Amino acid sequence: MQSIKLWMIAAISAMVLSACGGDPVKPADTRDAVSTAPNTGNTGASTNTIPQVVPPGSEEELMRGKLAERSIYFDLDSYVVKDQYRDVVMAHADFLKRNPQRKAKLEGNTDERGSREYNLALGQKRAEAVKSMMRTLGVSEAQLEAVSFGEERPQEAGHDEAAYAKNRRSDIVYPRP
Repeated sequence: MQSIKLWMIAAISAMVLSACGGDPVKPADTRDAVSTAPNTGNTGASTNTIPQVVPPGSEEELMRGKLAERSIYFDLDSYVVKDQYRDVVMAHADFLKRNPQRKAKLEGNTDERGSREYNLALGQKRAEAVKSMMRTLGVSEAQLEAVSFGEERPQEAGHDEAAYAKNRRSDIVYPRP
């Protein structure tokens, strides 16, 4: 019984001491920024994971979760953001609000159907729709730029509905800081 008590005291002491080390991390700083990586120790049998904190506002943070999704797709002749992409826009808006030094370029695109002028105008409306949604969510005007490429930058080559659907989009692009 005495050895069990000593063992428990030692285990609790070890946990307390290990919890005291290092810099504190605020929960808001780690949202969408914590990943798990396999423990690569030489134990061979371990499948434990070690959380890796990614610096807020970093390029690494932009590659995780909803932030990794950068294209908002639209229906034919439409510039209405579909409900299924609202979480993506919201995640990027949140990222920009937490990182006021960062900027985003919203690039509107269309499929090849329609005149050049029509496609440039529709691409601009798509970029502006995403920009407007981000502004409504609290992102500063100075952080956002909306441009149109019309049909000039297809994501998918081809002349069928599958290719057209991939090309009707607005891309969220972050210039390097």
